[in-house]
Amino acid sequence: MANVITKGTNLPTQIVEEMFNMVRGESAIAKLSPNRPIPFNGITEMTFNLDHEASIVGENGAKVNGGATVTPVTIRPYKFEYGVRVSDEFMYGTEEYRMDVLRTFAEGASRKFARGLDIGAFHGFNPFTGTASTVVGDNSLDGKVTNYVVYNASTPDANIDSAIAQIDAVGAAANGLALDPTMRNALASLKANGVAQYPEFKFGATPETLGALRVASNQTVGVGNVAHAYVGDFTGFRWGYAKEIPVEVIEYGNPDNDAEAGDLKGHNQIYLRAEAYIGWGVLAPSFFSKILLTAPAGE
Repeated sequence: MANVITKGTNLPTQIVEEMFNMVRGESAIAKLSPNRPIPFNGITEMTFNLDHEASIVGENGAKVNGGATVTPVTIRPYKFEYGVRVSDEFMYGTEEYRMDVLRTFAEGASRKFARGLDIGAFHGFNPFTGTASTVVGDNSLDGKVTNYVVYNASTPDANIDSAIAQIDAVGAAANGLALDPTMRNALASLKANGVAQYPEFKFGATPETLGALRVASNQTVGVGNVAHAYVGDFTGFRWGYAKEIPVEVIEYGNPDNDAEAGDLKGHNQIYLRAEAYIGWGVLAPSFFSKILLTAPAGE
């Protein structure tokens, strides 16, 4: 573990695995969509939109060209960073103590990276500023998906069915629902003849499934007050991360520009900074529908 406190080394593999297990538990995107490791220079996924049905060919029969539109989608990683001040006892503690500190740091950072993945992938925002990221651009569900349903608080289940119908229309099969607390509570409150229609959503609970849909509820879904939910065939979305997470140990100065906290050395502190490389891509925007607060301007 001695090399862990050297500038520019990586977090231990065990801690990285634990960290991204927690990301998968905290992120709506990670719960609903498949992931694969990605290199630092990114990967390119090829999507095929096949134009015709398969052909049955008899013996000695002529084969035909089915036709396809092939679209490359590049999934490149974005750098997320998180840092925290800790006592400089970290530098001189036992290996067990340093591992405990790193694991605690990783637990906190993983929650921030999970929120960051959602906020970037759903909305294209920089999680820290809460505004559109020029680095991400339109590489998000908000930026790529054009299907939408306007939310009606009295019929949230009908909104979901309407979104599924849009996905069915392109030959995809909706398999996931990401919803914010507002829509979750609307489902919990929905009654017919005084009987709760979706009691599994009551008292803040979120079921694992709703009909044929896997369900994830997270406050990140509603960031920006644009959408209450996203319904989709989440095989049309990919995300992944680079397995190496550099960790930097800073012993001097004020690396977080915190005027109140002051100089590290003057307060017997060090600064731990980790950088995670997480990327995503919308492979098939037509496989998704957004349940929006209001219709887009001009529609």
